[in-house]
Amino acid sequence: MLRPLEMAHQFLAEVITKEDVVVDATMGNGHDTAFLAQLAGQVYAFDIQEQALVNTQERLEKLGLQHVRLILDGHQHVDQYVETLKAAIFNLGYLPSADKSVITLPATTIEAMEKICARLEKGGRMAIMIYYGHEGGDIERDAVLDFVSQLPQKDYTATIYRTLNQVNQPPFLVMIEKLESYRHG
Repeated sequence: MLRPLEMAHQFLAEVITKEDVVVDATMGNGHDTAFLAQLAGQVYAFDIQEQALVNTQERLEKLGLQHVRLILDGHQHVDQYVETLKAAIFNLGYLPSADKSVITLPATTIEAMEKICARLEKGGRMAIMIYYGHEGGDIERDAVLDFVSQLPQKDYTATIYRTLNQVNQPPFLVMIEKLESYRHG
């Protein structure tokens, strides 16, 4: 059985090609950025912490990956950098082994998700890993679930992938796909 992050990667890999523009909305230590850079033509990776950019740049250089723009800015400003995109990934919470008081916030996360949904190509996908075992994490979790639940079903499909028998607030995955304008029934 796939872990939620593995499922997120598989979900995105199914639609990304070398011609595509993709977004890592929460760069962190660069694991998702590197994953996306192996698949897509151009990656835009966002984080508000300088350490995230340093860690990610080191990871990309070791792997010889290019076509990545590392952006020291909040993901809510995605519209200033990207017009259309095929896929996006979020890892909500905090940067592992860094200042745990610097966390993703409901208002900016929802703003980023709204902008990404508006720029997502038909057939494009967004994966949101929700880590909520920290202070404020439950508020962001609920805001994201509320936002996703209200996406119009004629335009999007939204799914949750989570383990049910784990302790200590295990992370879970929310997956969104922007539907094609014409669907066979």
